Amino acid sequence: MHEPKRTPDLIAQTLVGEIRAGTIELDEALPTERELCERFAASRPTVREALAQMQLRGYVTAAAGRRPRASRPSIANILKGAGEQIRDLLGDAESGAHLEQMRLFIETGAVREAATRAANLQLTKLQGALERNFEAIGTSAFAPTDIAFHRVLVSISGNPVILTLHDMFVSSMIAHRPPTDDPERYDRIAYDEHRLIYEAVRDNDVTAATDVMERHLARSYRARLGAPRLSTTSTQTHEL
Repeated sequence: MHEPKRTPDLIAQTLVGEIRAGTIELDEALPTERELCERFAASRPTVREALAQMQLRGYVTAAAGRRPRASRPSIANILKGAGEQIRDLLGDAESGAHLEQMRLFIETGAVREAATRAANLQLTKLQGALERNFEAIGTSAFAPTDIAFHRVLVSISGNPVILTLHDMFVSSMIAHRPPTDDPERYDRIAYDEHRLIYEAVRDNDVTAATDVMERHLARSYRARLGAPRLSTTSTQTHEL
């Protein structure tokens, strides 16, 4: 026997149905809490719980100082909602290692795809990202250009799910990485590996591209495991 639905569930179900049907248009402000309380003969806490459910499911967007607005779920929004919880795991060594492994799967698959199908325009973008990475060696701009190079590479797959997963975790991973004792040396090692990755993709060498990417990410992770904890005032955090 099925249990009867709770009032917040019924309110959420009704409003979601109206959004799907177009009765409430996308980006339209929902009725005020008072109006919803009167319509459903419910208390404010009940209405707020229903709205929270809708936000979690991607049917409502909320911002400070404005009423909730109608939305529709998207892959990016769903993954971002889960990502907020997964990011909390990054401080744990074992969880961080699992996420690094996930990144390895994503990026080795992406570089294999890039070496197979990259068009001239995509190669030009990847080359530009590589050049900016070189220009940033030894500076605080190296990490952002490092992220940008990997992002361009992953974007060649054309898969929005993979790109969203990559965007969600890479910056957080870097933020949790310890500083190095010689940032410029590590930057140059990373850049040289990026250059080899680019050349393999350009030459459609799938085996070389995959091998270099695997070595690049594995070396980076091992180096961070053994990196000394230095003062952040005298060092920088780099992706490697």
